[in-house]
Order: sequence, then C-alpha cells, then structure tokens
Amino acid sequence: MAIKIGILQCDDVRDSLLADHGNYPEMFIHLFERSTQDWEFKVYDVRHFEYPEKLNECDGYITTGSRYSVNDEQQWINQLAAFVLQLNKASIKLIGICFGHQLIAKILGGKVEKSVKGWGVGVSFNQIDRQQPWMKPFQSGVDLIVSHQDQVMKTPRNTDVLASSAFCPNYMLQYNDHFISIQGHPEFSTSYSKALMAVRSDVIPANRQREALVSLKADIDARLMMQWMVNFFRI
Repeated sequence: MAIKIGILQCDDVRDSLLADHGNYPEMFIHLFERSTQDWEFKVYDVRHFEYPEKLNECDGYITTGSRYSVNDEQQWINQLAAFVLQLNKASIKLIGICFGHQLIAKILGGKVEKSVKGWGVGVSFNQIDRQQPWMKPFQSGVDLIVSHQDQVMKTPRNTDVLASSAFCPNYMLQYNDHFISIQGHPEFSTSYSKALMAVRSDVIPANRQREALVSLKADIDARLMMQWMVNFFRI
C-alpha cells in the first residue's frame, strides 16, 4: 500500500555544501527509498508557510532539522507549532528530527534550553530504555550523527523516554501512538557532518571537533533508525 509522507522543511543546507550533499528533504527521501518502493513524498517549506490544504493530505509527517532554535521568536516557528498541535489533536503521525524533536517537547509542555554541556556533534551513542513494537529488528542501542546545542531539558507529562545517553538524557521520545522524536539525524552522512563542522569551526570548540571526528569512525545506525521510522509509519 502506498504511503504519502509530508516533509516539513525547516532549513536549507548551506549553499557551499549543496552540490556535494543535496538539501535536507532529498537526504530524507534518499534514505527512505532504501526501505520503501511505493511511498510518495511531498515537501512543505514551512519557513515560507507552505502547508497541506488538509491535515490528512499525507499519512504522516516528518520534520527536518534547523539552524534555528525553537525558542526563537519567529512567525514561521509559531505557525509550525500551531500545525503540530493540530496533528496531535487529530492523532496524525509525526516524527520530529532534532529541531522538530525539541519543538514537539516544548509545545506539549516540556522545556528546551541551550545545554551547559555544549555542542553535540559527531556520533552520539545511546541506549534504548524502552522497547517499542516498531523497533524491528531490535538492538539495545542506537548511534546516530548529531548537531545541536539546545536539548530537551524537561519532557512533557505522559511522555515515554525511549533512548538516552549521559550527554542527552531525553534523546528519543514517544507521545502516545502518533508522535515520536529523535535528537539525532539518521539522514546525515559522515561526510556531511564533517563538512558542517568545518563551516561552523568558529563556534564549535576545537577539542569538541576533534572528539567528533574520532566518533565519526564508528558504525552509525542510520539505516536501522530509518527502518524503525518506516515501521512506525506503517503500524
């Protein structure tokens, strides 16, 4: 059965990196297509207030990450928050990635702040704290590329913490049966992570960059995480 996924685009890849890595929606579509054949994708650039005419125009939605903070007072972020609340009320499936992970938590009653631990870059290593039916094949940890300063410091009520680490205790969350969110980026490649750190070298401390570059030699669970996301949309 064909499934239609709406990609809520919250940022663009920097111009200097586009030719080599593509834009964020393309990263997601490329990764999804490894696990699906007949799915359709529709991109909505929410920064320019592009939204579906009807909530059920898509079977589910996914957010890209963003260089912006969910605490920035921008009209497009407020509009996206209102749309996410509508999806929640209608119990339509949504997967929040990084910025989306933090946005969902904030608007449903949690707290998002810039972490005193500093930048999360490179690969994050996380344990699964609560197994879910869509986590097939299952493994006890999930290691993904990250790029963030803000973190979910307090989760909303009735939220399940699915995965965590010492650096990011609220790494993966689930809200009832229709929302899940992840601090990591299954769509990022190691080459894009390196390139993004390079262009941010003026704001990411040198020692953190060195640690991140070493971590990028580890195996990454991007394909596993994408399979879990596919399973989540299917159930």
